[in-house]
Amino acid sequence: MRIYGNRLLTTLPGQLTRPTSAKVREALFNIWQGSIEGCHWLDLCAGNGSMGAEALCRGAQLVIGVEKYGKACGIIQKNWQQVATSEQTFQVIRGDVINVLKTLAGQSFDRIYFDPPYNSQLYQPVLEAIATYNLLNNQGEIAVEHNPKLWQAIDINGLDICRKKSYGNTSLTFYQLGL
Repeated sequence: MRIYGNRLLTTLPGQLTRPTSAKVREALFNIWQGSIEGCHWLDLCAGNGSMGAEALCRGAQLVIGVEKYGKACGIIQKNWQQVATSEQTFQVIRGDVINVLKTLAGQSFDRIYFDPPYNSQLYQPVLEAIATYNLLNNQGEIAVEHNPKLWQAIDINGLDICRKKSYGNTSLTFYQLGL
């Protein structure tokens, strides 16, 4: 897999993780263009880390990735080491996403990318946890990747849908803090 700057990333063999397609990745970074440099980025259900790596390549100051699978965490660590500069900070956290979000309480992120297994029941609990633990800063946004046939985006207490984009069988739903 290649990302921004034609950099090659390592991926896991098999179907353990589902990387975000190049089309969706490019679309997201076009939408968030101009807001990545210097940002604090949280990558939930990070897979092989391609989204966090792309954020690092585009100048994110801090990238934290959360992934459940140990082999994937090793791949993410390797991929991010390849692309991060000495001025950037990154951390890969292995664990259940809901439990890890509790430990991140007190931190604030400008951009959060959430891409769980499409058939999981994680969407609403994770979004509620982000709102509960105040993980999104006032000007921040969350992008949730999903299959619209398997999950329908809804407003969450404390978070409002601000836009939706579709790319074939993949949708991105964006959230901001509620008013």
